[in-house]
Amino acid sequence: MRNIFFLLLSVCFFSQLNAQTTYAEKLGYPKGAKVIILHVDDMGMSYESNTGGIEAMTKGVANSCSVMMPCPWVPGFVHYMKEHPGIDAGLHLTLTSEWKDYRWGPLTGKPASPGLVDAEGAMWHSVQDVVKHASADEVEAEIRAQIERAKTMGFEPTHLDSHMGTLFATPAFAERYIKVGIDYKIPVMFPGGHNTLITGEMKSTPQVLAKACEAGALLWNAGLPVLDDLYADSYGWKLPAGVEPTDDNLRKMKTKQYIEILKALKPGVTMIIMHCTHITEVFPYISDSGPTRRGDLLAMMDPEFKKALEKEGIVLTTWRELKQRRDRIK
Repeated sequence: MRNIFFLLLSVCFFSQLNAQTTYAEKLGYPKGAKVIILHVDDMGMSYESNTGGIEAMTKGVANSCSVMMPCPWVPGFVHYMKEHPGIDAGLHLTLTSEWKDYRWGPLTGKPASPGLVDAEGAMWHSVQDVVKHASADEVEAEIRAQIERAKTMGFEPTHLDSHMGTLFATPAFAERYIKVGIDYKIPVMFPGGHNTLITGEMKSTPQVLAKACEAGALLWNAGLPVLDDLYADSYGWKLPAGVEPTDDNLRKMKTKQYIEILKALKPGVTMIIMHCTHITEVFPYISDSGPTRRGDLLAMMDPEFKKALEKEGIVLTTWRELKQRRDRIK
């Protein structure tokens, strides 16, 4: 995701740093409030993703998630949501299928969307391949199909975001992503404010950053809430070489990193992305990302992280609450 947001962060970053009003304030939070969504990606991707995400939200402090609608374990999570209403769950709009032996295809199918399909009949492994082969029309049709599948299942998503950041890979894809969110009146994950953390991830100069604040204003004017900032780099946090990936080591490393992010927060609404997963004997056959995902789960359940939230005066929110607040503003 580090390189994907490159196209969409704005030169307005520096002017926004000193802006008087954050989107959090516009939504009715106190001036200077640090408001965050602790968001779990990849629900529906696997059994382990479902159970890990559920535990992070029910026994830990994570409070939001999003679902990969083309994936095999979507029914299991949707059934859980129906039995436990109130979960803040959006759609992790999916245009890639990155693993080697565990894969999925587009809901629109190959005849309708040949540019989204690789030689195995699945979505492409990489974002770069989607950019190379798929048209914006195919992308829009597929993300609409994913929304419609959710609605058919009785699942009304609280927001939209993008798996592997594919919808941020080109201006054309991003335009369709925003357009679909506005059409459906579903909040769209988009950093349209001061963008402090996400710009820091990019390590890029403002002269080469494309426009994002204008897109934030577009979403706001369409009646949707907007993020002031986004942090999407926790997937890359690794233990030092030679350190065993025990639960204790993973928990300490991840908790420390998340606390550092809390300390770096600027006022506004920030979404922090993570991947909380239980690691069964099967999951290593899906992905080698088990340790970092396990660490996220352990961090969200760590009392030290909860204490840090309180110490830093963090206000927790959800996409559902943000939309409700936006709806009250005329």
